[in-house]
Amino acid sequence: MSDQVRQFTVAPDDDGIRLDRWFKRHLPQIGFGMVSKWARTGQVRVDGKRAKPEDRLSAGQVLRVPPGGETSGKPARKQRELSEEEIAQAEAMLIRRTDSALVLNKPPGLATQGGTKTTRHVDGLLDAYAGEDEPRPRLVHRLDKDTSGVLLVARTPGSAAYFSKRFSGRSAKKIYWALVVGVPEIFEGTVDAPLAKQPGSGGEKMHVDEENGQPAKTLYRVVERAGNSTAWVELQPLTGRTHQLRAHMAAIGHPIVGDGKYGGQDAFLTGSISRKMHLHARRLIIDQPGGGKLDVTAELPEHFAASMEQLGFDEKASKAAPVVKPPPERTPAQKKQAARQHAKQYRKGRRGERRSRGPAPAKKGGK
Repeated sequence: MSDQVRQFTVAPDDDGIRLDRWFKRHLPQIGFGMVSKWARTGQVRVDGKRAKPEDRLSAGQVLRVPPGGETSGKPARKQRELSEEEIAQAEAMLIRRTDSALVLNKPPGLATQGGTKTTRHVDGLLDAYAGEDEPRPRLVHRLDKDTSGVLLVARTPGSAAYFSKRFSGRSAKKIYWALVVGVPEIFEGTVDAPLAKQPGSGGEKMHVDEENGQPAKTLYRVVERAGNSTAWVELQPLTGRTHQLRAHMAAIGHPIVGDGKYGGQDAFLTGSISRKMHLHARRLIIDQPGGGKLDVTAELPEHFAASMEQLGFDEKASKAAPVVKPPPERTPAQKKQAARQHAKQYRKGRRGERRSRGPAPAKKGGK
């Protein structure tokens, strides 16, 4: 507990933040009630003037904090102790470090965040990147557990707010590589199909719902094809719905290779092609807080690279460049065809469920 008046200079990373939020970031042991009391009594001041909890701070201002105030019982957060194996895994994922961000190449099979029965995840490794006097890095977007590739982590609370706005505002450009079953008839186009949680799936699966779904749009381009069995495609989501790329490719009849949830058994190729999902966040382009753009590319995981080689695909054939001008909107006839294809895929997936519901009841009078 401090018994002296403290003075802090507002850092550029805190420019525009509310006074009460500043305390939550930097002095979390001081509760909101105490900050409000100090503001009412004029004990907390900004550049010598009285301030309210909702006032916005500007970089360079001097904040006066009175003595004491640590009455909320909130201890300062302690870093989680990581094993040598966890530290090595964190270091292996890191592909770029800037003043505002860490860029990781997330491996397939590692969840982004924890959940029910999920104890291994990226969020649990973030203490490996923070020094003693540095804030804990924060996730600002996520990738599915079985999706690999570029994952951006903010190094400070201010950069976290900045990057979050870029992702929610869709100014960040994300380009994915995927291998899909079959070859789309139209080599370059837009999948514009609203998505909603599929009833009966516990919210873990999405489906096309023209009436109640949220708008979802994906640009795609066929890079190369291996006969009629497989295509290598670039995917650029223009919205950020759950499982959007997986649900959209299945909806047009070309599920991602290894994605049994949306493609059923048809999603697995014969031969030695891996049964893991072949979806990779190849490139991310996003504005940086200090100006300029962050442009990062992530190498393919081992199973994806092996499949590319086996199918005769050359990685140099794609620069994973974002589409500047989207292709023309689909005609009503094309939208109906996509919806029919999705319904067909859905019925195929349900057939296996119906067969596995147990033996049929015996007929009356039978032996």
